[in-house]
Amino acid sequence: MKLSKRLEAIANLVDTKRVIDVGCDHGYLDIYLTLYNDIQCIACDISKSAIKGCLDNIDKYNLKDKIEVVVTDGINGIKINSDDTIILSGMGTSTIINILKNKKLSNTIIISTHNKIDVLRRFMVSIGYIIDNEIYVMEHNIPYIIIKFIRGDKEYNDFDYILGPFVIKDNNYRKYIVDYYCDLLNKIPDKHDKLKKYYQNIVNYIKN
Repeated sequence: MKLSKRLEAIANLVDTKRVIDVGCDHGYLDIYLTLYNDIQCIACDISKSAIKGCLDNIDKYNLKDKIEVVVTDGINGIKINSDDTIILSGMGTSTIINILKNKKLSNTIIISTHNKIDVLRRFMVSIGYIIDNEIYVMEHNIPYIIIKFIRGDKEYNDFDYILGPFVIKDNNYRKYIVDYYCDLLNKIPDKHDKLKKYYQNIVNYIKN
């Protein structure tokens, strides 16, 4: 089977034998990881309709005995081992933080969020993780940043949180993000000089 660019990028970051896929949708990632990487997957989603589609797809590939499917809110009721990988994809940062805060978590967490990536990075570092890798993917004209966090302790500067210490090295991402902030600069009235200076500093940092 062939995955979307985003799901393929997530799959390429997995290096553990067990995965908890939160917000599994129709289960394509779990099917792929089971078929080609021999990884034990737990597919979770709060949506019963998504879970029905997931079960149908799992049945299509004859994997009913290999993939556990759970209807749950986030990781509630799921036993998490330290050597698992938790994957959260297709949700906003606020939802992801609510799922993860005050929970027993694994040593490896892979996240793709819709928004507030800097807030996500700061939160994950605050609960004892470091940024291990980042991948930028443009799919259907939508930019995605996939971040792999692992347990650790490291200091980051503001630009690391805003731009990412790894993904900023990607030429395609640099071009995208410069265009994005330049477009913001053009839309901000001159009277908001502090905000314009803030975005200009980000653009200058990327270019230099």
